[in-house]
Amino acid sequence: MRIVDVSVITDNIKEMCIEANHFLSKDMEDALLSAVNTEKSPLGCQILKQLQENMQIAGEDMIPICQDTGMAVIFMEIGQDVHFEGGALEEAINEGVRRGYVDGYLRKSVVADPIYRENTKDNTPAIIHYEMVPGDKVKITVAPKGFGSENMSRVFMLKPADGIEGVKNAILTAVRDAGPNACPPMVVGVGVGGTFEKCALLAKKALTRPLDERSSIPYVRELEEEMLSKINASGIGPGGLGGSTTALAVNVNTYPTHIAGLPVAINICCHVNRHAVRVL
Repeated sequence: MRIVDVSVITDNIKEMCIEANHFLSKDMEDALLSAVNTEKSPLGCQILKQLQENMQIAGEDMIPICQDTGMAVIFMEIGQDVHFEGGALEEAINEGVRRGYVDGYLRKSVVADPIYRENTKDNTPAIIHYEMVPGDKVKITVAPKGFGSENMSRVFMLKPADGIEGVKNAILTAVRDAGPNACPPMVVGVGVGGTFEKCALLAKKALTRPLDERSSIPYVRELEEEMLSKINASGIGPGGLGGSTTALAVNVNTYPTHIAGLPVAINICCHVNRHAVRVL
């Protein structure tokens, strides 16, 4: 049994909230650099270079990459041999978000009630997903999610007979409807299977997969490649102003489902696709 004090979780999440909002992950940096070299539209290329310049300034001057510093989404993969002490884990996670957003001078975008909409003034509570896994490690993924792209996400409850072509149509429909509103070039997370809520979680988590990692399932890998090609042929382009780089990646996760259903979720993220990962 490994003992972990929850203060360690708080400290790391505070740092990760600040890190994710100021620095792109390496896979996103590489994808944007590659896009500059392959973009066919002069205007699209100019926009991509401006995005790169924005990233550089953000890192050097410690200014958030985007003014929408997002709602904090936290994935906790907890080894079953870990025991937490020193307080409640969920309170510790939210305290880390609170300190990160307050001490890091990040925009506070969370309202306490979806109708009355009074700001909580510290960007809590976070959206927290827990998963128990073998071992004695704790893997934390902090993924601040802005709502320009979040609002463009979709869930489709397809019929089994719709099959793979129905899944493809759902993905392309969501991207077409999003257009420039998702701040392209975007990353497209897709969840297929499970239930109404499970497919959405699959899609959200797909956004945190490194962009240079493709699915190990052959047909899913082919689907990712085909969808990326078709999305980039749509002409939406960087900033929605035309070009050949509408998406940097399409990441698809699948899960077993019921004989009567084919749930599909598309969770779109903008060109920053913020996420920080640590293993404690």
